[in-house]
Amino acid sequence: MGQDVRSPRGPRCIALVGPFQSGKTTLLEAILARTGAIPRAGSVDAGTSVGDATPEARHHKMTVGLTAATTSFMGDSYTFLDCPGSVEFAHDMRATLPAVDAAIVVCEADEKKLPQLQIILRELEELKIPRFLFLNKIDRASQRIRESLAMLQPASRVPLVLRQIPIWKDELIEGFVDLALERAFVYREHKASEVVALEGGDLDREKEARFSMLEKLADHDDTLMEQLLEDIQPPRDAVFDDLARELREGLICPVLLGAAARENGVLRLMKALRHEAPGIAETAKRLGVPETKDALGYVFKTLHSQHGGKLSLTRLLAGHLDDGATLQSASGGAGRISGILAVNGAYDTKRAAAEAGDTVALAKLDPIKTGDTVSNGKTPPAALIEIEPTSPVLAISIAATDRKDDVKLGQAMARLHEEDPSLVVVQNAQTHDTVLWGQGEMHLRVAGERLRDRFGVKVISHPPGIGYQETIRKPITQRGRHKKQSGGHGQFGDVVLDIKPLPRGDGFKFAEKVVGGAVPRNYIPAVEEGVVDGLARGPLGFPVTDVQVTLTDGSYHSVDSSDLAFRTAARIGLNEGLPQCQPVLLEPIHVVEIVCPTDATAKINAILSARRGQILGFDTRDGWSGWDCVRAMMPEAEIGELIVELRSATAGAGSFTRQFDHMAEVTGRAADQIIAAHQHAA
Repeated sequence: MGQDVRSPRGPRCIALVGPFQSGKTTLLEAILARTGAIPRAGSVDAGTSVGDATPEARHHKMTVGLTAATTSFMGDSYTFLDCPGSVEFAHDMRATLPAVDAAIVVCEADEKKLPQLQIILRELEELKIPRFLFLNKIDRASQRIRESLAMLQPASRVPLVLRQIPIWKDELIEGFVDLALERAFVYREHKASEVVALEGGDLDREKEARFSMLEKLADHDDTLMEQLLEDIQPPRDAVFDDLARELREGLICPVLLGAAARENGVLRLMKALRHEAPGIAETAKRLGVPETKDALGYVFKTLHSQHGGKLSLTRLLAGHLDDGATLQSASGGAGRISGILAVNGAYDTKRAAAEAGDTVALAKLDPIKTGDTVSNGKTPPAALIEIEPTSPVLAISIAATDRKDDVKLGQAMARLHEEDPSLVVVQNAQTHDTVLWGQGEMHLRVAGERLRDRFGVKVISHPPGIGYQETIRKPITQRGRHKKQSGGHGQFGDVVLDIKPLPRGDGFKFAEKVVGGAVPRNYIPAVEEGVVDGLARGPLGFPVTDVQVTLTDGSYHSVDSSDLAFRTAARIGLNEGLPQCQPVLLEPIHVVEIVCPTDATAKINAILSARRGQILGFDTRDGWSGWDCVRAMMPEAEIGELIVELRSATAGAGSFTRQFDHMAEVTGRAADQIIAAHQHAA
């Protein structure tokens, strides 16, 4: 203790995080308005907010990408990063968090959103990010604050420490008492709160709540514990020191109250940030930034603007950075800065330089990507932060509406992936489709809108093809003969093939047992190529697997035989032989692992059963109180929109991973329907 927690700590960077529709963007508007950065707070519903300014965000009335805005308060500079609340856009939050000084977790007293809150708090806990919890929409509260706190506590692994209690009047909240300041305030809509006398029942409640707060602080401060036991009032400055220290060390999560839409509680929140949140020096220490005279930064977001080119949103962790400097990245890229821009939503205010703690946009660093550690030193820096994108859970096949836009689509997809690495593009070798993988239905929809609106590429989409294959049950021997005479040299190839099934998963094997030179050895590779050609599309219309083909005999012509003739003969032999081998359809089966809140496990089991899932078992999720992990075998065809049902059953909190396990036979009506649909599509 004893540190002056109220001294300036340089420009600070604060993340706004929280469950979907908890009011993060509205809080950002309130902060910008109360600190004078904008004349009045905008509205998400009216499409006038600084955050959610993209066409996609305006259209859907939700945050679908990171918004950054800078303001000043009592002489200090703050950059706020408004992170999407939807789990589908969570990569922006995950990439941003490591380099912020602190986070404001915006939530409301809604039990349905508790699992989402737990996911976000767990991310902050793992990264050791100091965090305040801002209990929003307090003007709509339907229960007492202690009940709300008891409901929210299971989401946090550290104590939620109430910093304020509400002042009630006729079942409505009209203000609050600051437990650290021991002062009461009455809300004034869109104005600073008014200090009022603390008396009567409010005074009694304050004393009880303050003692409870001090008890939690005393768990990590022996001096404070002794003072409480001896009924000595601790000095106010010592209480503030404890609040700041325990916040930074991740021992507590302070809880503040407010109503962002009315701008209530905003100034008290800003003062808590100013007094208690760490600055760039503490953040650099947490990240292990080495002592260096070079500028060192972390790129947490990439943007491609229509006219300004590529922008790399960067937190400068150490040193001084000038415009025009050359930066090297830990991943090996290097580029020259062609502009340092202030982070204010529009990215149009140029700066000559940036200092440690600043959050800026660096222009046209083409080789630098999201997640890079960058430096202006002579050698590439070591990577301070590594963020792996969450495994994608939903896919669509896409193609340009106009074929001449194919190249343009490829370039646009590469830029989308740069902006959001949780979008993954895969070329399906079997179906020749371009498949876009994402984190959910809205994630993919917004990606399509960005392709159209920002990159000028219209696309059509459809569900991706399933990796069906076929195999055989019965061995046969089949002759394949190709003979063609058209004047001059003709074509002649003749082969005898043994075709037999292999155990599941063995793939394709080729062998030869030719004796007496019936097929010259120089033609045998061509025979194998013809066999491979014949297996590419079997009698059911799918690639054939788990088959061994052995060349046993044949004949040749000294003049008319050639590689092409024997390749054609082998393909003919396969095409004529496979229909006689009792072909059977195979479908891919995956092991699916679902994580979900325990109260949704029964619903998840029902969803899996309805989708032909074979439940292997479930257990409590390791280290996650109130969560389960369910494992099942599922056909790939049934996984397609599993995430949509899963999110619906878990209030947006559940997710899954999948891994291919094996191919399994499909027979009867199900096989007939798949084959008929495939033939119709072809």
